[in-house]
This record gives sequence, C-alpha cells and structure tokens, in this order.
Amino acid sequence: VCPGQVTVSETFIGAENNVKLAQVYCPENTVPTLSARQDNGTALDVCGATCETNCFTPSGGGPDPNDCTVIADAMRFYSQNVNDTFYIGTGTNNTVVLTYSTCETFYVNQDPVEQSYCYSDWASIVDYIAPNCQSTQNAHGGNCIAEDQQWFIQ
Repeated sequence: VCPGQVTVSETFIGAENNVKLAQVYCPENTVPTLSARQDNGTALDVCGATCETNCFTPSGGGPDPNDCTVIADAMRFYSQNVNDTFYIGTGTNNTVVLTYSTCETFYVNQDPVEQSYCYSDWASIVDYIAPNCQSTQNAHGGNCIAEDQQWFIQ
C-alpha cells in the first residue's frame, strides 16, 4: 500500500474469518498540520459521505472481482455482527487495509484529524469498483476520492 509499510495490527474478519484486516504504518506519510477543528478531540464522522470513482487504465493485472466480493461480504458481516464504524488516525497511521486472494482495498485518511467511517459504505464502494473497473472497461481496479479529498478508498 505504501513504501516501507509496517503492519501495526491485523485480524481476520468475515463469516469464515478469511479476509485480513490490517492497520498499517506508512513512514513516508508526513503528519499533517494541525487545524482548529482538531481541538475538540472527536473523530470526524464521514459515514455516508460521497466520493468520486475513477478506474485505473490500462487493462491488465487487476483483481478478480469475485475476490473483491468476498471482502465486501466480510465487511457487511462484520458491520452487522460486530461494529459498522471504525476509526482511522492521521499522519503515518492513516491507512486500513483489507485483503483476500487477488483483491486488496484500503482506506486512507488525508485529513489532519481522526476520522470514523462505516464498513457498510466501504463494502458498497468495493461492490461498485470491482466489476466496473476491469479489463472489459480497459481498467485494472480503481479508487473513490472524497469530494473534499480528505480521504480515499482504493
């Protein structure tokens, strides 16, 4: 996901516990400048926020969309049985990664404050990008960038 990536924590989620969920440390990401809204100490809730999808061209080397469906299903299972909301820090601790076979998806917080996001929303994005950003669309995966560009999912 990032150069020099170090896994901070990992677990497995889903009905079959077969999708790896990891928080990673990205040493090359700089800590963003503090902002006034950081003073309240609460996470910025971005559940339900919209993002714009993009496909990566050209085709070739993309994930099997069926593997991405396994990840999306695992996120929905987790959201229904454990918790839909997760928190993501800033700076070097700003990335959460989910992996299954050929598919990997990650959430990156580019905001100077902690964010909270929902697995159910992330699952919906994976459900859209996986089949719509494939070789038949001259693509090999894609991302979804928040309107304010403070977070993205790839």
